[in-house]
Amino acid sequence: MLDSQGYSRRDFLKFCTAAASVMALPASIAPTMAEALAGAKRPSVIWLSFQECTGCTEALTRSAAPSIESLIFNFISLDYHHTLQAASGDAAEHAREQAEEANAGQYLVLVDGSVPTKAYCSTIAGISNIEMLKTSAAGAAAIINVGTCSAYGGLPMAKPNPTGAVPVGEIITDKPIVNVPGCPPMPLAITGVIAHYLTLGQLPPTDHLGRPLAFFGENIHDRCYRRPFYDRGQFAESFDDEGARKGWCLYKLGCKAPVTYNACAHLKWNQGTSFPIQSGHGCLGCSEPRFWDAGGFYESVARGRFETGSKLGLAAAGGAAAGAAAAVLAQRKKKQLAAEHAEHSKNED
Repeated sequence: MLDSQGYSRRDFLKFCTAAASVMALPASIAPTMAEALAGAKRPSVIWLSFQECTGCTEALTRSAAPSIESLIFNFISLDYHHTLQAASGDAAEHAREQAEEANAGQYLVLVDGSVPTKAYCSTIAGISNIEMLKTSAAGAAAIINVGTCSAYGGLPMAKPNPTGAVPVGEIITDKPIVNVPGCPPMPLAITGVIAHYLTLGQLPPTDHLGRPLAFFGENIHDRCYRRPFYDRGQFAESFDDEGARKGWCLYKLGCKAPVTYNACAHLKWNQGTSFPIQSGHGCLGCSEPRFWDAGGFYESVARGRFETGSKLGLAAAGGAAAGAAAAVLAQRKKKQLAAEHAEHSKNED
């Protein structure tokens, strides 16, 4: 199949090495991954879209080729997806039902969008979202939640939550589930999880929020290139001041990087081109639960109500204070060295 598309075995091994690297697996597993992918039957994937904006699909399909994002779809059978499928109406629903029946117990369900508990708020072919989810999940091997809406409820669940939106995990409790949050999530995180499942036959290790550790094991702040400015207490006070133009830390302008876990800072977007902080805007914390209700986007963590709030806010405030203190000490040291240098020069004269 890949030969017909102009990919050599060497290209295929490079792809497998990249996929292994993305998932924090040893490079030595690449040949095993290649053998598993080449020999495995393409698993059926049912992609359910509920209360969502299609941003997750847009993020995935806008990747440059050849890439893990594009190549990974050569190894699955995407049998149902509202945005990408050619079929519509009864034919589309028949395709979903047929795929679920033919692959019972073996197919993957990918979900983007929250699920309204008020059934009349969102239906597909006359079927409520919650009913379709339960039906499709019943025969699934595992579920991958794509985006913050399906993982944690996202924007639809924001107060006052008129549709009674909930994340998938509150409805389906008897299946393996991994959350790939983000608004939208990083494409590599989506396809990396799929690659891990195809190779090892199981979902990757996750944190306490069900997120794959390979992508959500570190907070953005610790990998951010602006971190040295934070440590020196150098903060932009507005988006158009001198500090902003010099690339100083955006913490005071509401950046939620200190309490947000994601791979944005080192994987970046659009084939490693950039990420929001590099583009001059603070992190919104979109891969965290209830980020829409966590206080103003332009309030610092200390003043906002991020998650349950106070401890995280105090910790971040303490970091800012430590950064400011470090800056003062650095200035003092600089003046001391300058004075010593001047004294030394004077003695030489």
